[in-house]
Amino acid sequence: MTEYAVPKPLLQKEYLIGGRILEWKGKMQEVLSPVFIRDNGKVSRVVLGSYPMLDGAEAMKALDAAVKAYDSGKGQWPTMRVEERLRYFEDFVVRMKAKRDEVVDLLMWEIGKSLPDSQKEFDRTVAYIIDTIEAAKDLDRVSSRFQTDEGIIAQIRRAPLGVVLCMGPFNYPLNETFTTLIPALMTGNTVIFKPPKFGVLLHQPLLEIFRAVFPAGVVNTVYGDGAETIGPVMQSGLLNAFAFIGTSRVADILKKQHPHPHRMRSILGLEAKNPAIILPDADLENTVKECLTGSLSFNGQRCTALKIIFVHRSISDRFLEMFAEAVEGLKCGMPWDDKVGITPLPETGKPQYLKELVDDAVSKGASVVNKNGGVIEETLYHPAVLYPVSSDMRVFHEEQFGPVVPVVPFDDINEPVDYIISSNYGQQASIFGTDPEVIAKMIDPLSNQVCRININSQCQRGPDTYPFTGRKDSAEGTLSVTDALRVFTIRTLVAGKSTRLNREIFNDIVRERRSGFLSTDFIF
Repeated sequence: MTEYAVPKPLLQKEYLIGGRILEWKGKMQEVLSPVFIRDNGKVSRVVLGSYPMLDGAEAMKALDAAVKAYDSGKGQWPTMRVEERLRYFEDFVVRMKAKRDEVVDLLMWEIGKSLPDSQKEFDRTVAYIIDTIEAAKDLDRVSSRFQTDEGIIAQIRRAPLGVVLCMGPFNYPLNETFTTLIPALMTGNTVIFKPPKFGVLLHQPLLEIFRAVFPAGVVNTVYGDGAETIGPVMQSGLLNAFAFIGTSRVADILKKQHPHPHRMRSILGLEAKNPAIILPDADLENTVKECLTGSLSFNGQRCTALKIIFVHRSISDRFLEMFAEAVEGLKCGMPWDDKVGITPLPETGKPQYLKELVDDAVSKGASVVNKNGGVIEETLYHPAVLYPVSSDMRVFHEEQFGPVVPVVPFDDINEPVDYIISSNYGQQASIFGTDPEVIAKMIDPLSNQVCRININSQCQRGPDTYPFTGRKDSAEGTLSVTDALRVFTIRTLVAGKSTRLNREIFNDIVRERRSGFLSTDFIF
């Protein structure tokens, strides 16, 4: 543990509003790590530091700064040429890379993410920014020409929406926050962003970079209780877009506070209960491997995790034997431990909640089929595989978002299909089998229920070039490198009858580069 000794507390008082790093002198929120340490026989949680608990008045200052920077679309940032705007992000990436070690360490200590996964999250975020820069160039190239139809000459481009509020989740506090923050900024919007409840301090090393790179008011940060800070921002009616990754319950509470909800575009990544369906002819070796990572990677704390497994009764015994053995082989420990599989949980009270789910299932006929399943050591929860799970159990319906794996036996393929149809969620599903005819018959109905069907593979978000969305209560809007650029913009055109005068006007504007919007520039 010498390399990852307990860090010195980070007492963050800084926040960014209107291009200035301000210092908060009010109430602070203590940040506790999910990691416990033993000192002289006493076990205690590591105190990582603290961050500002801003009030509603300060949150409104952040909003005012973003509104001023956008200036009804007249501001420097929204009227800037795309090529010029992209240079800011090229500068940002270079500066961000220098903060890798600091951010990775804070990811481990704040949310208990393993060292390799923390490094992967940082590197994936950098790659996402670079890919988004290239996608923005491609999108602009497509728009860099005029077209004529029915005697009307026009140029169709994409314009920003306005002021955007970005709120990310604790499980990917850097990456998923940036998957909305970056495209929102890159397309000319101004942004307020609020870090998640867990995973706040890791953004502190990047604050000065945001201040140094972007024009004043383009990026503003808000910390504190959402009800106190985000409520007034929503109620102002000045938000043009709301990007949120979290629960549908919170999203609904916030959206309803906007006085003109039809004027605010919502981009939401919400909860899911993604199932795996294991057919009688499935390759069990591959199936177990995929279900293990799919259900328990980062402790199952992923919206894309496999949260319920349906297995055909004819192979259930063999699957459970192999799966339980694989789960028992996962190493439980600290985030920096070599080859660690299960790490401490950051959410307060989460081990107790998982225990309640397991106890409920056991009281109704299920068993924990793996050794040490459900054992709690402070914030460390040993994975519990439950079988047989039935519809009268809470874990059959609730998104556990943790290392509990419910396994349901089935005899008729319509049973798991009916589960998906009746579910409130519709993000993804995984099918494991080898018969193309059977799999094809499942794909057709499921394609109208979920937005991604994974064949002999776990559910997942990547690659980032693929669309990421969901049906029902699982999502609103679509995210990917390209889709995100579209979702934070609206198609806008300049058009006129193809008369000699209009052609001369268009030619003059383009030739003399009089407009940032109307342009035939080709970005290389």
